Amino acid sequence: MELRHLKYFQAVAEELSYSKAAHRLHIAQPALSRAVKELEEQIGVLLLARSRRSVALTPAGAVLLHEIGLLLQRLDETTRRVQRTAAGEEGELRLGYIGPPTQSFLSRMLKEFRRRYPRVSIVLEERTPERVWEMVSRGRLSIGITRPVLSHRALGLPTLLLRKEPLFCVFPKPHRLEKFSAVPWRELAEEPLVILARREGVGLHDAILAACRRARFTPKLAHTPSLMSTVLSYVEAGAGIGVMTDSVCPTEKRGPLSCRLLVPKQTVDLVMVWSGHEESPPTTGFRELMAEWNAAGHLWRNSQRKSR
Repeated sequence: MELRHLKYFQAVAEELSYSKAAHRLHIAQPALSRAVKELEEQIGVLLLARSRRSVALTPAGAVLLHEIGLLLQRLDETTRRVQRTAAGEEGELRLGYIGPPTQSFLSRMLKEFRRRYPRVSIVLEERTPERVWEMVSRGRLSIGITRPVLSHRALGLPTLLLRKEPLFCVFPKPHRLEKFSAVPWRELAEEPLVILARREGVGLHDAILAACRRARFTPKLAHTPSLMSTVLSYVEAGAGIGVMTDSVCPTEKRGPLSCRLLVPKQTVDLVMVWSGHEESPPTTGFRELMAEWNAAGHLWRNSQRKSR
């Protein structure tokens, strides 16, 4: 049984006339008659009661006409869904990210992505940088927004640099470091430091230790919590000086904490990473949106702190 058999029968059953149905389908009437007869032979029942002057549906034909309507409607819906998927308007996007550095732009970007692709389902996974890279490389994530890790070159995944984030120090008010417009790294030599645990952010952790080494001192690590919010809590409690990127520094000028750029400037990268084998339309659409926003400076439009 071919789809054309069903469409030809539907036209005759709705018109109750072979000549009108042939005109509607733009085919010869004999070809239409043969197709309907072939359908009856394949099903093994009489679908149309024919006479020299009229055509009428048999009870079996009436049932088939109803079912064909449902079938063709479903086929049209399936075709449209396939076309929407191919155009990136339907499907699934699995996005992995690291939390604090993406807070300034991720919700705005996802809102715009939903506006452009309202039928795409978005699954968010907040993970450590190493976990994001691993999940992207194994195909468990479509895209990651993360920091480079030690193994990223070996994985050979394509990336887009989003920003080189400068490091700042954070301290409670009042503090002697407030007199500096930018704090030399060496000024942290005698201060207890609070930085993110290496297992949670190896790139950030190692960049801070490398900057301390270049300033020729070994840092006194008071605490290395797993969450950036905990780093800030320790700092506010007076347990030490926090070191973090400017994207997660407190911005309240009248709050209990102050932030200063650390010099010489040390930066850590924030990148978008994806698999070269992941070319689904939703993934391509998100990458294009990210590249568009990155080039236009929309990712950091709300930044209240300029690096020097």
